Amino acid sequence: MASVSGQPDQPRPAGPPLVVLVGPTAVGKSAAAIELALQTNAEIVSADSRCLYRGMDIGTAKPSLADRARVPHHLIDVTTPDQGWSLTQYQQAAYTAIAQIHARGRLPLLVGGTGQYVRAVVEGWQAPPAGSAGPLRHELETVLAQQGVGALANRLHSVDPESAQRIDLRNPRRVIRALEVALTTGESFVGQRRREPPPYRVTWLGLSLPRPLLYARIDARLEAMLAAGLVDEVRRLSEQGFDWDLPAMSALGYSQIGQFLRGDCSLEEAVVLIKRATRQFVRRQTNWFKPENPEIRWMESTAQAPAAMAAWLARKQPGQPA
Repeated sequence: MASVSGQPDQPRPAGPPLVVLVGPTAVGKSAAAIELALQTNAEIVSADSRCLYRGMDIGTAKPSLADRARVPHHLIDVTTPDQGWSLTQYQQAAYTAIAQIHARGRLPLLVGGTGQYVRAVVEGWQAPPAGSAGPLRHELETVLAQQGVGALANRLHSVDPESAQRIDLRNPRRVIRALEVALTTGESFVGQRRREPPPYRVTWLGLSLPRPLLYARIDARLEAMLAAGLVDEVRRLSEQGFDWDLPAMSALGYSQIGQFLRGDCSLEEAVVLIKRATRQFVRRQTNWFKPENPEIRWMESTAQAPAAMAAWLARKQPGQPA
């Protein structure tokens, strides 16, 4: 059987199956995943870094409770915005969820647009050596306090452009960590990650849309979020004491609405900023999941896509839980 690249398939490693569904934000992954899961006896493992947080529902486009009742979802609402999870915490929790799904004789479906979460699970990333809280850390945290995360991101672009293209530059802890590694070792932060791939038989699926259609869906989804109470959700989080400087509160939508609530811009300006930042995020996602990547079976996001994906999986992995 030939791969999507036209070359003969390489022998697939033995081991339990894992299906991975990726694609840009707003392309329709969550809805498609539910329909695919219903057709393949699957459970969903979220790979969305923002869906980890309780109370952040509207701005993250989190699957509703009704959707989660239809299909079991894992790694949603597992922590609070002031108790962030490290990449290693997420990775280990995902491995546990996948093992439990396999034990139930069902198919794990890893779904999300947070590229480093997906790759960390599938490729078995091992964290670079831990840094120390020495003079360099103090220097970087001083820059953060005085100039903001943007100044650190600019420095990372200069010393480690590969990592600057791959990590979330809105997350100050991650930017500081990448700078520490690059400045102390002279090597790229992402390039130092060791890999010990887990023994899964991985099948990649991807949902796509032409860029103009995707941008139109992003704009429509934002309008729906605002109508559903996004401003009130962000205000409530602030009133509950979650600081604006928390990495969780720098998430798309939350940061910009926070600017509006603090009087730094109008709501109309905040909406423009969200749309601009979301388009930038889509471009970063493309760096993780390239359309020309032959390991990913891309399909256009339509109502028929879940059935087509299920049929393709049945041919790809005969005899598996799918």
